[in-house]
Amino acid sequence: MIGAKAYAVHSKEEKLGPWSFERREVGPKDVQIEILYCGVCHSDIHQARSEWGPARYPMVPGHEIVGRVTKVGADVTKFKEGDLAGIGCLVDSCHECENCKNGQEQFCKKGASATYNSVEQDKVTPTYGGYSDKIVTTESFVVKVSDKLPLSGVAPLLCAGITTYSPLRKWKIGKGHKVAVLGLGGLGHMAVKFAVSFGAEVTVLSTSANKEEDAKRLGAQKFVNTKNTDEVKACTSYFDFIVDTVSAPHDYTMYLRMLAVNGVQICVGIPPTPIEFMGFALIGGNRAITGSSIGGLPETQEMLDYCAEHNIVSDVEVINIAAINEAYDRILKSEVKYRFVIDLATL
Repeated sequence: MIGAKAYAVHSKEEKLGPWSFERREVGPKDVQIEILYCGVCHSDIHQARSEWGPARYPMVPGHEIVGRVTKVGADVTKFKEGDLAGIGCLVDSCHECENCKNGQEQFCKKGASATYNSVEQDKVTPTYGGYSDKIVTTESFVVKVSDKLPLSGVAPLLCAGITTYSPLRKWKIGKGHKVAVLGLGGLGHMAVKFAVSFGAEVTVLSTSANKEEDAKRLGAQKFVNTKNTDEVKACTSYFDFIVDTVSAPHDYTMYLRMLAVNGVQICVGIPPTPIEFMGFALIGGNRAITGSSIGGLPETQEMLDYCAEHNIVSDVEVINIAAINEAYDRILKSEVKYRFVIDLATL
């Protein structure tokens, strides 16, 4: 076994703190990575506090991982020692079902192995995430990272990036489309960057009027303060798509009515309560509401390559890992622009 250091949480009431544990030895198809940076996702907080169902403790959060390869197994062909590499929300799947074979490993019929708060494919061995100094993962769940971009800004692409890139690509959103991004946070700011890059007209919808300047800086052409009833009314039946990144309860009916005929609201935020909306808000314009969950490994690599080509990274605040509990508090207060990233050299 390989000794590793991390920050972990041992119950839903505890704060994160230093923890030593062991990773598995590098197998024939495995890659070992020295973790350099790991993004801090809001879902880390949900899972650390057992808000998405019973959690597995001790837990090492973190699924936005970039680092450098330090060892490869005998059968590894894609990576060599010294390569830059990344790991996102998944570390394995069955590799055999229809979804896995079609590059949608996140929907593995036998259950994909999440990067943390999950188990390996043996359904017994726990997985531990990126708030640590190293990780060992099967080669097929490791992606190549370009040296053209700052690694701290690349880390959140492994979750916030692919979560917004994937639905925009699925719905072929681009030039000629009017797109609203609901919420300007970790996910929202990436949705703006991608949608603008794809050529769409982009509007940010937010309850925070003070985010207008940032929305325009990120490339959005328009901004709507959704607390202003006149501004909301002016958007009735206007948008072709709304990318909904909000993870708190909100008025779905109001936003559905902003969609044009055949418009689509794409939910990538996950509120803790059931979604409710008026049926007439859908049938009144043949509208649809749908969801999207990260992306498979091929699409994640495609996204990283696109970002390298078009110089797209997340806006980040790099932190010492000792400040992680403070960072959680600041995320809940929306005090980060727009993603905390841990410098693992501070571990």
